[in-house]
Amino acid sequence: MLPQESLSEEVWELRRNKPGEGTTTPSLSKLTEELDVHEELGDDGTMHACVLPEERVMSFGEVLLAEYRRKRRLEFQKMFQLEKGCKLGSNWGSIAHYVIQGCHTGTVLRTSLGLPMLIRRPSLEEFTLFMKRGAAIAYPKDASAMLMMMDVTEGDRVLESGSGSGAMSLFLSRAVGSSGSVLSVEVRADHHRRAVLNYECWRSSWKLRSGNEWPENVCFHLGDLINPGPLLDGQSFNSVALDMINPHLALPAVVPHLHTGGVCAVYQANITQLIDLMEGLRCSTLPLACERIFEVQYRDWLLAPSLKKDGSFNQRRKSPEEEAAESENDNDERKGNHRSPAHFPFGSVPYIARPHPKQMGHTGEL
Repeated sequence: MLPQESLSEEVWELRRNKPGEGTTTPSLSKLTEELDVHEELGDDGTMHACVLPEERVMSFGEVLLAEYRRKRRLEFQKMFQLEKGCKLGSNWGSIAHYVIQGCHTGTVLRTSLGLPMLIRRPSLEEFTLFMKRGAAIAYPKDASAMLMMMDVTEGDRVLESGSGSGAMSLFLSRAVGSSGSVLSVEVRADHHRRAVLNYECWRSSWKLRSGNEWPENVCFHLGDLINPGPLLDGQSFNSVALDMINPHLALPAVVPHLHTGGVCAVYQANITQLIDLMEGLRCSTLPLACERIFEVQYRDWLLAPSLKKDGSFNQRRKSPEEEAAESENDNDERKGNHRSPAHFPFGSVPYIARPHPKQMGHTGEL
């Protein structure tokens, strides 16, 4: 449930221009009462979202997400760490961090320019998208597909090659739980440091927001999985996730430690890399078979009220049957005969629905 102040102008216009009502603009408090929204307005005009019984307030040290929406667009979105003496700056005004501290997640605060800014805690998906990167991340849509392919469950032991910025490591950490473990190997020292920092940043923020420890179940190792040495001695894994330039060169060292029937999921940015992988499998004697190759694609959609050039709403034209039914219902009400009207589509404003003009491009194949 979004706070009322984060609603777009189209929604407010729909609330104001209901069929058969005047054009007077109701106050925010009146709208809140009519919609039965369980939110409170503070003395300073700040709107607070519904609070769970055990929910903690936002505190210094947490990683938060700020959003500003105008009409149909997300104009501003930024992830930041709440710190003493700092300010959240943007083209739409600033907010001092001490004002945010002590508020509940989902609170709408006014910037220095008087614009509403939604402050909330980011999800793990959003954290991986906004965190600092040393290498290109495995995007959440691809990471989710890999987790499904490997059938990762709580208690599993997973081997990951290519820590990168730590995105896949975090998703694996959540999937295996406190009783499982992840061994993440990275050949580049700068990527290794960035992955560890992002992992620890999420763990510390999680402890502040929930009061519980995030499982410390990822072991980051700086090394080359192509020549692992004694790293894998005596270890076995339920599944393997490879995100590296030449995964076929690491397979001879990895496969002996993979459980029988286990899945090795490979993430590649270019189809030519998959060709090299398939050729490597053809020339090797490894007990592996390529089950499938696919690309994950999401399509964002734009769904919004239809507007005229002057910004007002288009009105849905009623059919003769609807007009006749409304006239009949009006006559029945005058006679005191109340009948249930025929079912018609809700509302009088038509909507547009089409794929969003901004779509995510190609990220990789699995």
